[in-house]
Amino acid sequence: MLTYEQITKSEAVRTYIIRADESLAALGFTEHSFAHVIHVAQTAGYILETLGYDARTVELAKIAGYLHDIGNLVNRKDHSQSGAVMAWSILNDMACDPAETATIVTAIGNHDEGTGVPVNAVSAAMILADKADVRRSRVRNTDKSTFDIHDRVNYSVKKAALKINEEKTLIKLKLDVDTKYGSVMDYFEIFMGRMILCRKAAEKLGLQFKLIINEQQLI
Repeated sequence: MLTYEQITKSEAVRTYIIRADESLAALGFTEHSFAHVIHVAQTAGYILETLGYDARTVELAKIAGYLHDIGNLVNRKDHSQSGAVMAWSILNDMACDPAETATIVTAIGNHDEGTGVPVNAVSAAMILADKADVRRSRVRNTDKSTFDIHDRVNYSVKKAALKINEEKTLIKLKLDVDTKYGSVMDYFEIFMGRMILCRKAAEKLGLQFKLIINEQQLI
């Protein structure tokens, strides 16, 4: 069976992640390289493991998380669909079981808020992990005077934590936001679609989604 470790050691996959992130850097987007994809992989794994899913499903979520943004190599637009097709080819070449390939490809193809739907547990976990990765270190622009709204919002987040409660009924995204750089309204202006998708993903997993910013519950 194909493992997460094998995927992370693939030189082809590493090259695609690097080059996809270079394209996004040229467009002025936040970081989408190894820090992001490893965070998404590990967080998706944490979500399903905490909820009691079997080890293999957890592994598939981690693989999907690691591969989810390679479609940016083709174009930012529709990158979830192009990434899913790329992942299918990669996984096929690595002799991944077709049923497992299908699960991973479906998750990647459904992770973007424009067209994504949490159609299974792996896709739901990956959506939550991806959309929760908001942090200052993702901002590439070093000139604060030229920050756009995406720079301001990401830079304003000093700390982000996605946690499932002990009763396994809630998943909470807690953000510590420095409003000197970005307001709560700024966050909602660009992330409302993402938060709605997170709510749907949480529901797919039998959870209620809550967004807490500076100790105030907003969703």
